[in-house]
Amino acid sequence: MKDLKVGVLSFAHVHAGGFARLLASMDGVRVLAADPDTDLAAPGEVRGKDFAAQLGVDYVDTYEELFAWGPDKVVVCSENARHRPLVELAASHGVDVLCEKPLATTVEDGEAMVEACRAAGVRLAVAHPVRFSPAYLAVRAAVRAGTAGEVLTVSGANNGYMPGARRRWFTDPELAGGGALMDHTVHIADLLDDLFDASPVTSVYAQTNNVLYADDEDVPVETAGLLTLTYANGAVATIDCSWSQPQHHPAWGGLAMQVIGDRATIEMDAFDQKLHGFSEASRSGIELAYGVDLDALMLRAFLYGTGDGTAPVGVTDGAAGLRTLRIVAAAYESAREGRAVTLG
Repeated sequence: MKDLKVGVLSFAHVHAGGFARLLASMDGVRVLAADPDTDLAAPGEVRGKDFAAQLGVDYVDTYEELFAWGPDKVVVCSENARHRPLVELAASHGVDVLCEKPLATTVEDGEAMVEACRAAGVRLAVAHPVRFSPAYLAVRAAVRAGTAGEVLTVSGANNGYMPGARRRWFTDPELAGGGALMDHTVHIADLLDDLFDASPVTSVYAQTNNVLYADDEDVPVETAGLLTLTYANGAVATIDCSWSQPQHHPAWGGLAMQVIGDRATIEMDAFDQKLHGFSEASRSGIELAYGVDLDALMLRAFLYGTGDGTAPVGVTDGAAGLRTLRIVAAAYESAREGRAVTLG
């Protein structure tokens, strides 16, 4: 069987390096990267050919050269606002594409991306690796089995570092589409979309602020947010999407949910498979992680699916990515206007 050829489009996202390394480590996978759009990178950010050399992956200077190579699949890791042209480029070449989250910065762009891939007959997936978390899958199985009874409320928190310290564009309102609300709402919204079998969100209420990093002139976006979502199935969910993890904490952040039903309460923490301790040498706390690599599981599912030509098991598709993007857009409208926004 011939090797699978996978292209990585852009190194802008903080996950790009990890994805490239994982892909290159897989048997039967050849990786080629292109990162020509480095015009907005901050001084000191390693991108392009130099970053590819650090990763140990092959590199070309343009996206045209990468598609001339004939990739079987591509992964888009550009700035959020630059997702659409790269996804449409992949669709025009008839290549399946995994796009970093969020799908886009506007609903209009998200709709265009979904339609382009549908018209071209290619698969559009969105990078939501937490769907592969054993903790989430256990919650999902319990809810489907009726262990919790009817789900009444869900409390979710996806907190983390302020990512602008690693890639400056994350705090650019145009390139990122916003701040913490855009960055961290979508993971839990995606889990709930799956958990509730795509039951529609009927209303969104959100509040945001920039109290965190308020004195930093390089952070002109919201750094904290709290959403309340009402679903058509009657459930109400809250999402804390704040960049509230201290920059020098040993862990980047985490994702936790509490699912409250009329028969039981189920709790999960997607990233707490860790041994906690203290280092006398460094006089600081330490965390040693163990467990599965969710990115690796997601990438393998995107590449190989079920083996029978159907949609990859567990991978978020473009339609689901668009649904979560509509929630984010409504949340920004709610935060601006100070009222709940109704979704059709």
